[in-house]
Amino acid sequence: MNTSYTLPLPAVIGAVLALTVSSLHGNLHAAEAEAAIMPKYMAEMETLTADARVQTALDYVLTMEAQSKEELIELTEIPAPPFKEDLRAAHFAEMLKDRGLSDVTIDGAGNVVGRRPGKSGDKVVAYAAHLDTVFPEETDVTVKFEGNKMIAPGIGDNTRGLVTLLEVISAFDEANIETEADVLFIGNVGEEGLGDLRGVKYLFRDGAEKIDTFIAVDGGNAERIVYGGVGSHRYRVTFKGPGGHSWGAFGLANPQHALGRAIAIFDENAPSVTTVGEKTSYNVGRIGGGTSINSIPFEAWMEIDMRSGSQDKLDDIDAVLQSAIQTALKEENEGRLDGPALTVDVDRVGTRPAAKGDSSAALVQRAMAATTALGITPSLQISSTDSNLPISKGIPAVTMSRGGKSANAHSLHEYWEPVDVHLGPQIGILTILAEAGLAD
Repeated sequence: MNTSYTLPLPAVIGAVLALTVSSLHGNLHAAEAEAAIMPKYMAEMETLTADARVQTALDYVLTMEAQSKEELIELTEIPAPPFKEDLRAAHFAEMLKDRGLSDVTIDGAGNVVGRRPGKSGDKVVAYAAHLDTVFPEETDVTVKFEGNKMIAPGIGDNTRGLVTLLEVISAFDEANIETEADVLFIGNVGEEGLGDLRGVKYLFRDGAEKIDTFIAVDGGNAERIVYGGVGSHRYRVTFKGPGGHSWGAFGLANPQHALGRAIAIFDENAPSVTTVGEKTSYNVGRIGGGTSINSIPFEAWMEIDMRSGSQDKLDDIDAVLQSAIQTALKEENEGRLDGPALTVDVDRVGTRPAAKGDSSAALVQRAMAATTALGITPSLQISSTDSNLPISKGIPAVTMSRGGKSANAHSLHEYWEPVDVHLGPQIGILTILAEAGLAD
């Protein structure tokens, strides 16, 4: 297999590259149509890739496939469901120590943080992949094979991301690379489902040690650079009442009927937000309640997810939901023939801030230049990843490839395949070194 970082960079210095700027699920209605890589960042990348140590690190990645495959199986077969990542975290911490990182800790949220000190230490660059998967702990996570495909829940998203971190550390060590900035290698918790980014929220909490730059590893496509965040509001809405017999207590307000009204009213009014301006979405993902077919339920609930790349639009769709809930509650209570009024609990169970990206930011430019140096045309996208949080706080952050080919994420048939797997760690190496500085 040949490396692909030998693209003649002078030929592209100063070039304006048309980049598709899209959301994960479709084009944005209001987004910049193209972005340019500034000449100074291409020149910076040319100097970087000409360094013999960097060439050694990039080459070394190609020798690691067998070891990385073993480590991917090892990690995948340690369950890491939301809020129960501790076993995988402990094992990953040992793997970081085995890679020579002496300063490895598990913080108060459960994040694994390993420090590779820089020459000056005046800056801190974080390179992170999330530990958790979406699957409950009873899920069979045994890795199976179909040809080159490795099949197991969570093997791509995002266990392979953890292995990418290990590869980058090994490549740096093999090439005797020292950075100016400290580099933190982080296995973070709480990216999936109701984890609500609790890992990165802890990393960037008030009073936390400063992280100047955050590079997340999540996603397979080598050209994909997530530079902005799709925000989300998630709720569990529960209508409550006394309940009773479907015949004998007929006339009581019915929580299930109120829930149905709320969903219908919301669905009827949501297009006032979703059909104009920047893409905004909503989904009632789960509903439940009731004890039997012939009982008026004492409660009925739903879980709903709303998303947008614009915080204003996210707030707008949220307001439509709140109005629908209160209208449904009022109508069901007014229509009852007997008994007490229903109540409703509206619990926010997830908040990811929408975060506008800046294609001219130094980190984004360096990520684009690194990708281009490997012969790949970068694609700027927005998505919902761990980078949402730092970007929303004004801290430079991107999410980049873990390498290889992934499919069927979040399903029992998820697989990962070692196709161009070297590109993930190579992109990471170049982006980290551009941002952290290669020490003399």
